[in-house]
Amino acid sequence: MGTTTLFRILAKINRIFLPSFTKSRLDLAQAKKWQLALIGWKYYVTCRAVDQ
Repeated sequence: MGTTTLFRILAKINRIFLPSFTKSRLDLAQAKKWQLALIGWKYYVTCRAVDQ
């Protein structure tokens, strides 16, 4: 299994289990540390899943 495949699986898991902050219209300036950490994690996984 390649790393791209692993990150694609992680991205699907993120989409299912982690909350979507865009749907709740979260303001990044007022986001808590854990929310910023989750956004950063989802961004990291998504970039690695798309990267070829």
